[in-house]
Amino acid sequence: MMITRRAFTAALSLTGLGLLAGFSPLRLITDAMAQSPTDVAKPQSLPDMALGPANATVTITEYASMTCPHCAAFTEKVFPKIKSEFIDSGKIRWVFREFPLDIKAAAGSMLARCIAKDDAPKYFAVIDLLFKQQNDWVVKNTTETLTRIGKQAGLTQTQVEDCLKDQALLDKIAADQKYAAEVLKVQSTPTFFINGEMIKGEQSFEEFAKRINAMLKS
Repeated sequence: MMITRRAFTAALSLTGLGLLAGFSPLRLITDAMAQSPTDVAKPQSLPDMALGPANATVTITEYASMTCPHCAAFTEKVFPKIKSEFIDSGKIRWVFREFPLDIKAAAGSMLARCIAKDDAPKYFAVIDLLFKQQNDWVVKNTTETLTRIGKQAGLTQTQVEDCLKDQALLDKIAADQKYAAEVLKVQSTPTFFINGEMIKGEQSFEEFAKRINAMLKS
């Protein structure tokens, strides 16, 4: 499925994201051919946002959409336990990658990148906040709420507007989404890769712990 420019612009006007009206459409891939899942280890257009040591035995890569309620639930209920048990102790590395399923998700991802820049812990803090306030900025006035969040994080009104009009940033997010869909066969969120092994959908902490511990022992 590809959103046409006309439909894209119409969607923006309906969702209050008029600032994004000049953006290229995101390509949402529904029919993709998978190649080797080990290709997940390679960052593409954007640098990876990750927590934990780069040389960890186990690396988990999460693909998520900022408007996905299952992603928000996972971030709130499961991820803190994984972070406390495995990331903070240096046992695993956790990589978060954007896979926006709609225009609003793309805007949220862009804002997170603009606020955090290259600071991974700050990035994770921002996406945590966006997920917690998901109902506010997804259901209600998106631009107004994202602007407020941006200002709370230290951006000016102009910086938020410039961020949401950053064509190059959106193009990189869209390119990474396309790579994930075509090469890694990611088609829904959340999707996880544990050392290259794909796991689809929201999972419990117990399921992650079982898989992580098995890999740490092997």
